Amino acid sequence: MKRPFNILLTLLLLLLTGVAVAQTDIERPNLGVPSKIAPAYFGPNAFPVPDMLDGRTSSQLKLELYGDCFLGTTTNNVADDITGDLFAKLTIPLFTPKANLTVWMPIFEYFYTSAEVNRMRRLPEPYTKEPLQGMDSGDLYVSADIRILSQERHFVDMTARAVLKTASANQYAKGRCYDAPGYFFDVAVGHSFNLLGGNHHLRLAASSGFLCWQTDNGRQNDAVMYGAMVAYRLKRLEVDATFGGYVGWERDGDHPMTLKANLSYHIDNLALRLGYQVGFNDWPYHQIRVGATYAFDILSKKR
Repeated sequence: MKRPFNILLTLLLLLLTGVAVAQTDIERPNLGVPSKIAPAYFGPNAFPVPDMLDGRTSSQLKLELYGDCFLGTTTNNVADDITGDLFAKLTIPLFTPKANLTVWMPIFEYFYTSAEVNRMRRLPEPYTKEPLQGMDSGDLYVSADIRILSQERHFVDMTARAVLKTASANQYAKGRCYDAPGYFFDVAVGHSFNLLGGNHHLRLAASSGFLCWQTDNGRQNDAVMYGAMVAYRLKRLEVDATFGGYVGWERDGDHPMTLKANLSYHIDNLALRLGYQVGFNDWPYHQIRVGATYAFDILSKKR
């Protein structure tokens, strides 16, 4: 049992190393001037509101693959800002269902933004006179998820998560990515209810955490994360909704708030999913997601 936790300790040490790099001062920053390095001024994959956990970890290896379409709301015409991507996520149990290693990223992204959107995002002058379009890959996220409490013994499930965001994307000047490291920590708590003789399953969950990313001149933006989720499942059909976001200290484009909803249909180890997300503040997009999850049993189901 010591091996997975040694691996997690190593991952956390690597994460802290990335934090130290993100906090290194290049020169004294001017804290009175917003950096404009914030979700409202970049593409939808630059630093989205993270998907929250429901308080549980997984005993199965899960591979998720999705196609996304993002339509911007910065202007009155959604055709001014269009993004399409291929998104992948892998969840790996580390020899125990109590610890997961999770990695995810937009593997491929195509984007188009009008000159008006480019001006509103304050892009460099060469990019404000005509539309932009191109392709890019996104940032890679690496997460260590550790279950602290289980509902069977403690009434609620509780999971802590530490996540490192790399700077693997390339299109910073075009407003597609931050080109800087970031990280976040959060804790999720959840409880499941069996209704109507156990045929209906309701789950409630909430999360809170701390998120940070490097902006300019070595300074960083710190944000408080929040989230609430409700999920309902009847046999093969499942629907869930999540309201969440984070609040940065610069108060300029760094208060994203979104509502996500998913409809899933389960066929044995395969789950087909249709999702929708809308941003209410500082994340000016509608997102439509279509894809699937496949789960592999690699551990004993006994927890």
